[in-house]
Amino acid sequence: MHDDRTLVEARLRRVLDERVRPAVYPESVPLQVAVWHAPGEPVPVAEGLAAEPQPIAVGARWGAPWGTSWFRVTGTVPEAWAGRTVEALLDLGFDENMPGFQCEGLVYRPDGTPVKGLNPRNQWVRIGAPVAGGEEVRLHIEAASNPVILDYHPFRPTWLGDKDTAGTEPQYTLARMDLAVFDETVWQLVMDLEVLGELMAELPVDSPRRWEILRAVERALDTVDLQDVNATAARARERLTGVLSAPAVPSAHRIGAVGHAHIDSAWLWPLRETVRKVARTVSNMTALLEDEPDFVFAMSQAQQWAWVKEHRPEVWARVKEAVARGRFVPAGGMWVESDTNMPGSEAMARQFTHGKRFFLDEFGIENEEAWLPDTFGFAAGLPQIIKAAGSKWLLTQKISWSQTNRFPHHTFHWEGIDGTRIFTHFPPVDTYNCSMKGSEIAHAVRNFRDKGGARHSLAPTGWGDGGGGTTREMVAKAARLRDLEGSATVRWQTPRAFFEQAEAEYPEPPVWVGELYLELHRATLTSQARTKQGNRRAEHLLREAELWAATAAVRTGFPYPYEELDRIWKTVLLHQFHDILPGSSIAWVHREARATYERLTTELTAIVDAAQRALAGEGTTPLLFNSAPHARHGVPAGAAATPDAPGTSTLTPREDGGFRLDNGLLRITVDGRGLVVSAYDPAADRETIAPGTAANLLQLHPDFPNMWDAWDVDSFYRNTVTDLTDAEAVTAGEDGASVRIVRSFGSSRVTQLLSLPPGERRLVIDTEVDWHETEKFLKLAFPLDLHAERYASETQFGHAFRPTHTNTSWEAAKFEACNHRFVHLEEPGWGVAVVNDSTYGHDVTRTVRADGDRGTTTTVRVSLLRAPRFPDPETDQGVHSFRHALVVGASVGDAVREGWRVNLPERHTTGARAVAPLVEVDDDAVVVTAVKLADDGSGDVVVRFHEAHGGRARATLATGFPFADVTVTDLLERPLPDAQPPTPEGERITVRLRPFELVTLRFGRP
Repeated sequence: MHDDRTLVEARLRRVLDERVRPAVYPESVPLQVAVWHAPGEPVPVAEGLAAEPQPIAVGARWGAPWGTSWFRVTGTVPEAWAGRTVEALLDLGFDENMPGFQCEGLVYRPDGTPVKGLNPRNQWVRIGAPVAGGEEVRLHIEAASNPVILDYHPFRPTWLGDKDTAGTEPQYTLARMDLAVFDETVWQLVMDLEVLGELMAELPVDSPRRWEILRAVERALDTVDLQDVNATAARARERLTGVLSAPAVPSAHRIGAVGHAHIDSAWLWPLRETVRKVARTVSNMTALLEDEPDFVFAMSQAQQWAWVKEHRPEVWARVKEAVARGRFVPAGGMWVESDTNMPGSEAMARQFTHGKRFFLDEFGIENEEAWLPDTFGFAAGLPQIIKAAGSKWLLTQKISWSQTNRFPHHTFHWEGIDGTRIFTHFPPVDTYNCSMKGSEIAHAVRNFRDKGGARHSLAPTGWGDGGGGTTREMVAKAARLRDLEGSATVRWQTPRAFFEQAEAEYPEPPVWVGELYLELHRATLTSQARTKQGNRRAEHLLREAELWAATAAVRTGFPYPYEELDRIWKTVLLHQFHDILPGSSIAWVHREARATYERLTTELTAIVDAAQRALAGEGTTPLLFNSAPHARHGVPAGAAATPDAPGTSTLTPREDGGFRLDNGLLRITVDGRGLVVSAYDPAADRETIAPGTAANLLQLHPDFPNMWDAWDVDSFYRNTVTDLTDAEAVTAGEDGASVRIVRSFGSSRVTQLLSLPPGERRLVIDTEVDWHETEKFLKLAFPLDLHAERYASETQFGHAFRPTHTNTSWEAAKFEACNHRFVHLEEPGWGVAVVNDSTYGHDVTRTVRADGDRGTTTTVRVSLLRAPRFPDPETDQGVHSFRHALVVGASVGDAVREGWRVNLPERHTTGARAVAPLVEVDDDAVVVTAVKLADDGSGDVVVRFHEAHGGRARATLATGFPFADVTVTDLLERPLPDAQPPTPEGERITVRLRPFELVTLRFGRP
């Protein structure tokens, strides 16, 4: 037989494009269209429906950036169409090459009932099936003219990312607005041919199955009358019955498909627009569920569900009905799909607390999976948090984006820092926007790395971010792939059903220990510094507010602010979404985030002040309120008392224009350039700074990654560096005990204050940067005379270790990494920590000195600021303040303590009495992260703590109040059925903890 394969395949493409697809709608008539442009922000539905529109023609431009336009479309179904299926085709000016990221619409009936969303690849609205003919059609469209930020020339700076700078130029051209006959037989033929054509292209050329499909397709094309497709489509479909009914081989890979629409809670649009994106997608999906009995849709992010409930009650009613039928499934059990690298311990725990509780309260549904398809890497402390929340599975696919190394598993156990293991799945389809294309299904099969041990994978299916979710075309393709020779089998499954099946078939999967590091998007640890500072400050203020409000409530009857704290927590959790906290959203998002954090700071400070005043009373006794989990200046953790008198620290000028700071425990030498050339530890008789180097060294790099400007820093940035050693001034600070340094570079200016607190082995560095650079990366370097093959960086409920070497590509790829409050390095018996109040990104490198002592220089560099121009062209311009401390002779316990110290400044006030701690622990290795009243309003006291040093701990926990009972609970404050409660001894209990173990106790009050 002659090889005519390419001829038939080319024929299929052209006939589909030019004849068969156009025949899906063989007849149409235009609709009449009028529009009203809402002034300013979006208006309530009732107002949009009642507005008086003006006529607009197809081809007219409409929609200023971020505007809302209410279209009214009217028409009459022709009498001649009686008995046929009719749809409205409503094209707002979509670019079908992009499934989302542009204009969108939500269609309403005149009574305000939502019908479905309009999206680039979902432009139809069913009018009747069949129609009687003569029906009057009247629909309203709430259309959002969201500008295209990520265009065909991506990552170019644009001012469209904020309504204040976007201008008023119309963004879209109104396209087709018609009533049309929908020929379902032709549409089904399109689906048949697409599925077979896509499958055929993935099979080996020498596969008999490929040639069987080719010949069947050829016979079908021969049957189609290209001048009358509609009359011949049914016969053409008959020619395909045989190849479409051939069953899959028994060993075929099995794909569980779940309807999905990954909607970023903010990204290239503001939060207010996400509220509407969710409503459009949910309307689409509830409509599709009614038409497709096998289809299942899963939606994560409790915040997005809450938005629908609050803002679109008419849509919410349909959601609740679909959930009750088990077809619309809550997924993930988190408030949002957050970043997991930067959120603090309690914040990460509260993501699950608030997310799971929402789904339990609204639907009685307990999620057992964490659903994080798009998060930029996963901290090693997360497995324990997932388990403590009552969950046991994790799904993500983002690690497939890694640039350097291919992850060795798709289904595996992920082990965290405490030894907790979570059954984890990476969909081998390598997308959370699967469209059921043959190439995607075949890729999942080829890509799956656990063949021979497992046969199941998941495919989240649907367009996200304004694409409208799963389409009827995807459902039709899945039906054909249910049991089709040459393909993986496809079944619609809930996430729970998939995980139960996958776990049962793979009882002993491989194990991955430690963080799931994404070898991409490393700059998200630094971009948008004010957003990150707002988050860090809010997390610690929430700790203070809960601690002092709970203490005051138990001691004085102070009204515990349940509702305020609940609302504030949810706001903080929302802003930890994986495109807000990482700094990868448009300017509008971060402008609003800054304002939000300022408001929350005011509210939380007011709660703290009121609770402390209730505790201390009115008086003149000096008091220090210590919110940290360690004693400070003689004041116990969680207490208030008169602090111990401070020691002394001296400042001595040097001949080179520098200074020496000395407090007896640490001696710091600052040279005339304002650089730290010596940090001497008298007790250890040891120098901290590597010979011939200087610390407190600001370094400036060019920073122009190959793509993803706000997200990425590429390794070649290190090839060029400028050391900022010139100082305009090095003088004594106003207090006479600190050193003030001023530098200028480019268009920017830095002012630093170096101080050595009495009685402490830490050099405090306060840095203010008036930043006006473009595409630059600013780092603060500490070259240390210390040999260490690994270092510790704080993560949730503990710390993780990373190597300082680059033996393999896996280590070399971690050239920028995340820490929370500290980085710690040590040789046996002596170490150094660098602590911070708001930075996350850092790098650690080491070299061996060629001359002199041939010792090792290990350099810690803190990432301060970047200046990418996309998607926010003015990222981080302006004034920033940072606080860091170099802690000399530090154990890891010292690093933990000093990390808390720099993030929880002392609160000095006066009052009538000291305040005893509500909870006290006698071992610094056991760190209390939360003291609060139970969320159910019972008045019970909840205490959460963990082992923080990485070893075993036995501690006594004493309460400053009587309790009736004590219970070990999960993060939702529910009793753990298998946990053995500690035995009280009066108002004390003894706890024993494994390394990094997390425990939550609930004390019932009599």
